[in-house]
Amino acid sequence: MPSRTKPSRRTRILVGGAAVAVVGAGAVGTVAASAADATGTASAPAPVAARGAELTQSSHLTLDAAQKAARAAVDAAGKEGRQVSVAVVDRNGNTLVTLRGDGAGPQSYESAERKAYTAVSWNAPTSELAKRLAQAPNLKDIPGTLFLAGGTPVTAKGAPVAGIGVAGAPSGDLDEKYARAGAAVLGD
Repeated sequence: MPSRTKPSRRTRILVGGAAVAVVGAGAVGTVAASAADATGTASAPAPVAARGAELTQSSHLTLDAAQKAARAAVDAAGKEGRQVSVAVVDRNGNTLVTLRGDGAGPQSYESAERKAYTAVSWNAPTSELAKRLAQAPNLKDIPGTLFLAGGTPVTAKGAPVAGIGVAGAPSGDLDEKYARAGAAVLGD
């Protein structure tokens, strides 16, 4: 029978460390298991309720209203023989509706969304914002924006609730005219 040699100090330290890790893992599992309620699921901490002074309320355009506005803009362009795309975004710049009119160019879809986003972001028509580029040329570097005429904000109680962007007409002035036609159906 071969003789057994005494394990080296390094081996004893490694084996001892592994044993401590196994025991530690078991203890953590036991603590986690005891944190579970009677149904076997971990109980979550109670939610913290914010006080009224820390809250604000905001208005949002409904999907029905966004569809109505987009359709009105496409129809206004169609009456003048123009093929456009229309986008309506909510107050946070998220797209609610995009309509690509028959025959509208492929670039018009994204341009309409970016114009709508730009209009709601600054609560101003994009034709006005395009004029501001002379004083602040870096505005055009903000991701997702497009400083060309064709976007108009929709407001409620003085605050932006949506943006409507139109692209594809021969000029930005026409795009913006159609965007305003879409916004007009939402007014009083």
